[in-house]
Amino acid sequence: MSEERKGLFAHAFEDMKESARMQREVDRANFAAAKAESKAQWEEAKAQSNPERFKAQRLAEQKEAIEAAENRTAKASVRIENAKAGNVIY
Repeated sequence: MSEERKGLFAHAFEDMKESARMQREVDRANFAAAKAESKAQWEEAKAQSNPERFKAQRLAEQKEAIEAAENRTAKASVRIENAKAGNVIY
């Protein structure tokens, strides 16, 4: 076997080794992300199993939704009054 051919195989194996090393890093990062997401889902499920805490959070969300709807209603009322008065801006 010639030196050139040995060098070719050496480079090919070195490339495969480097590729495997990089893929291992990608796999590690993906595993860490999946593990963190799983823990977050577990903590969310655990938080929802506490009825008082879940109820308080849900109540706060409902209050925010009501306030947003009331603000939209007020803005629409102003637009209606402006349209009736002829002060429509296009």
